[in-house]
Amino acid sequence: MSGLFDFQDERISSGNASTAVYQPLADRVRPKALEDVLGQDDVLGNGKPLRMLMEAGLSGSIILWGPPGCGKTTLARVLASLSDSEFIQLSAVTSGVKEMKAAFEQASYTRKAFGRKTILFIDEIHRFNKAQQDALLPHIESGLVIFIGATTENPSFEVNSALLSRCQVLVLKSIPEDALIAILARAIDQDEKLNRFPKISISKESIQRIAMMAAGDARIALNVLETCCEVARQKNHEEPVVTPEIVAETFQSKLLRYDKGGEEHYNLISALHKSLRGSDPDAALYWAYRMIEGGENCRYLFRRLIRFAAEDVGMADPFAMTLAMSCAQAFEYVGPPEAHLFVAQLVVYLATAPKSNALYKAESAVKHYIKEVGEPGVPIYLRNAPTKLMKDLGYAKEYRYPHNFKGAFLPDENYFPIGCEPVSFYNPTAYGKEKLTKERLEKLWPNRYKKKQ
Repeated sequence: MSGLFDFQDERISSGNASTAVYQPLADRVRPKALEDVLGQDDVLGNGKPLRMLMEAGLSGSIILWGPPGCGKTTLARVLASLSDSEFIQLSAVTSGVKEMKAAFEQASYTRKAFGRKTILFIDEIHRFNKAQQDALLPHIESGLVIFIGATTENPSFEVNSALLSRCQVLVLKSIPEDALIAILARAIDQDEKLNRFPKISISKESIQRIAMMAAGDARIALNVLETCCEVARQKNHEEPVVTPEIVAETFQSKLLRYDKGGEEHYNLISALHKSLRGSDPDAALYWAYRMIEGGENCRYLFRRLIRFAAEDVGMADPFAMTLAMSCAQAFEYVGPPEAHLFVAQLVVYLATAPKSNALYKAESAVKHYIKEVGEPGVPIYLRNAPTKLMKDLGYAKEYRYPHNFKGAFLPDENYFPIGCEPVSFYNPTAYGKEKLTKERLEKLWPNRYKKKQ
């Protein structure tokens, strides 16, 4: 097995002095062989089709989609070595068409002069615009380069369909905690800089704490380990020890992977909605505070929760809307972090409230009905008559005022357009307070609502 942690000591000459170029631990211990890539067994485990193709050097253009620190760049470099190819790396953050053109020229020269393939790796491919992504297509199509793109965003939304159709999408996951522990242990065992004199002492508990707090990001785990080691050396020059307290000081707080404008934002709000809809207050609190701790604007959360109060609680508990508006207003009055408690109050109330989507379904049904029947005129007896001319034309002449009748109700009145049969768009459920509404409507309009039973 090739070494996972090869220490590189590049130097830049400055006059007569020579200064070592700083290279982060995560880069120093980057895996060089496929068997050293840990934490992605779902796609790279023994016997997996992709692993077999990669080991044979037969993999085509791919897009690596996964969270930060899951090994996208590492995997691209390993693939280049397995396929005996030249490796050109660009970043979509700092590169454009000019840099891609230079890469294509280099790939063409390499193929003609040495008969070697070139792998073009572009990190953050989602940051390229359509024109820049399109510039890749003819060179992928001709086989001039094998393209590997890396992205933390959903390729379905961020990568052109033409480019997407020419690539296999490989989904990578956050590194599991046990794999992070193994990665940290190997770094401690093999990295020359970490093992320089005086040798660092680090407990199993400290390693586990780093792995846990890194939230699946191997780059963060390794770089925090290096920082902890340097802090330990500063605290005790003779016998440095990385304690759990040093780890806690370095991290300050557990890192939360959250991009307010990216896919994780929508994943978390979806999980919150589904937990609320499923009447699980504990799970709903978890997802809500994942977003809050990740830096989400609580105004966005309140907008979504107010909508939920109407869409999923609805008339089963009309007070939910009142509480939602009150909590949102209280948040503005008090302000964070104390006001985060109002989010918790609303989340728990909505999760435990009886549920009804009858309003939501009624809205969809009536919009569909309007498209089907068009816009027939308002019956003349339902029109207002504020002027003498309108009264002379018969506006409101035959209107019957419900309060003049028993129970303030006319059982035989038709409030739909002439020629349109009454339709029950709103069909209340038997949950919560909506049960009373259901019973009342069945009593008032038995012909219309009994049909739904």
